[in-house]
Amino acid sequence: MRIALALTAAAAACCAHTGPVTRPYPAPTADALAAALSAQQAAVRGMNARVRATSWLGGERVRATVNMLVERDGHLRFEAEVTLQGTVATLATDGASFEFFDVQKNEFSRGPACPANVASLVRIPLGPAEVAAVLLGDARPPGTIDPATAQIVWDDRRGADVLVVPVREGGTMQFVFRGDGAARTLIAVDRAGPDGKALWRTAYEDHETAGGARVPGTIRFAEANGSFDDGVEIKFKDRSLNAAAPAGAFTLAPPAGATVVEVGCGTAPR
Repeated sequence: MRIALALTAAAAACCAHTGPVTRPYPAPTADALAAALSAQQAAVRGMNARVRATSWLGGERVRATVNMLVERDGHLRFEAEVTLQGTVATLATDGASFEFFDVQKNEFSRGPACPANVASLVRIPLGPAEVAAVLLGDARPPGTIDPATAQIVWDDRRGADVLVVPVREGGTMQFVFRGDGAARTLIAVDRAGPDGKALWRTAYEDHETAGGARVPGTIRFAEANGSFDDGVEIKFKDRSLNAAAPAGAFTLAPPAGATVVEVGCGTAPR
């Protein structure tokens, strides 16, 4: 019941203007949806992309063009550009440690790659591998998905099948698929806590084909039950998939003359 209530609340929040939709095809199995997610993740292992990123988290609107190198295991490099100024900030993480260089402040920060630090530039406050999965158009599952414990729920507001997977730490991850067979597409992921309340959620829109895989042209992220209008929006300008990153791309060294700041978790540079 708690899962059903959480799904109903999330659906109503995003799609209150539409009526209930009946599934027009036989219900899929948990195995089928888990296989669809696994195939998508195998097809999209990494990317080199240029995006327009806008964040409203914390009540502050921040917008920039960001060049991204992303590998599914949590290796990330972001370079933010501003018109007439060029690169104004760079963040890199190998999944364990992070470095962040603020060009305008001439300040170089480094520390552990915890969510607060990784969110210093693209403000998605999750761990590196979780951020990578979101940017690649899906979400990192809580280990191997066991069809015996997963559930399938039909979301009649979004007209979508939901693969509900229990999380060891408590709560669920809910992978939302629209369509059947070859047309099946992941359109959202909801992470709910042990009490059934939303912790964060994503939406994947404007899908296109790149490198032989279906990937979203727009990604939206929101915390808790917040609106996507108060979250993060990623719009892709261009991208290439699965190319090897240059050597050393996921670490930074402090430039000569920069102020070096050692940061801990929860003390990310702003």
